[in-house]
Amino acid sequence: MLQELNSLRERKKEWEKTYSLYQEVLTLKELLDEEKDPELEKELRKKESILKEKLDTLSIQSLLQGKYDAANAILSIHPGAGGTDSCDWASILLRMYINWAEAKGYKTRLVDWVPGEEAGIKSATLLIEGKFAYGYLKEEVGIHRLVRISPFDASHRRHTSFAAVDVIPETEEEEIEIREEDLKIETFRASGPGGQHVNVTDSAVRITHIPTGIIVQCQDQRSQHKNKAMALRILKSRLYNFKEMEKRKEIKKRYEEKARIEWGNQVRSYVFHPYKLVKDHRTGLETSNVEAVLNGEIDQFISLSLKQQLKSVSREE
Repeated sequence: MLQELNSLRERKKEWEKTYSLYQEVLTLKELLDEEKDPELEKELRKKESILKEKLDTLSIQSLLQGKYDAANAILSIHPGAGGTDSCDWASILLRMYINWAEAKGYKTRLVDWVPGEEAGIKSATLLIEGKFAYGYLKEEVGIHRLVRISPFDASHRRHTSFAAVDVIPETEEEEIEIREEDLKIETFRASGPGGQHVNVTDSAVRITHIPTGIIVQCQDQRSQHKNKAMALRILKSRLYNFKEMEKRKEIKKRYEEKARIEWGNQVRSYVFHPYKLVKDHRTGLETSNVEAVLNGEIDQFISLSLKQQLKSVSREE
């Protein structure tokens, strides 16, 4: 209840700041109606732009009313059909989400990764810490498709690559109880970034939850103790998510879909050749600025998807 109270206080404060900015805009308009002033006009345009951004943000946040929408997000990426190209594509997606999160002011932590044999990654787990991180990213779950001239093909042919994105909320630790006897804990040497960051001891940790078969790895810290603590945080969230999906009888369907990381179940297509286009298959929204999207500018897709989900729920009710 205290957490909910603090959350409401923060939201109220944001609305009050926005209303105060709105009042400033009205005052500037009144002054300009009385007398034209280039400097005041410049200030007005700037404040109007800031006001619009704040209203857009608050409007989207008002849609995030789910139980865990305000929680941190645990985002996982796995390449699918497409070999080396898909591993490279998975790493491009990872950078996209990191850029998006940092632009939002969120903290990111790459807690686990497995590098590809030639390029990219075979898998990665990213913890994104910040208010509404899960709420924003929950609609990103599914298959992301890339079409481009492959940089790994000597004949410069067009290739289609796939990667699966999964997002779960980081849940409160007390909600899930894990018994020590249900865990298999292993240590190994990290396979992370080169140079001084390569671990020279077995500090990376892999935890297997024996009853469910869920496996979690963490290797971003030099301390085995810290990696174990983070792996347990992620395991608790994944167990909670597993149980929730089981309740809704969706567990089989979802994991069958994740196993087929190819055609079908697509969230978005990113096309570089023979034309440039990003198409969101759930909302129908399109843009030709592929580079901007891959640099993290995905709010337009997230915003429209959340609005459509809200309309869908309203119709069902």
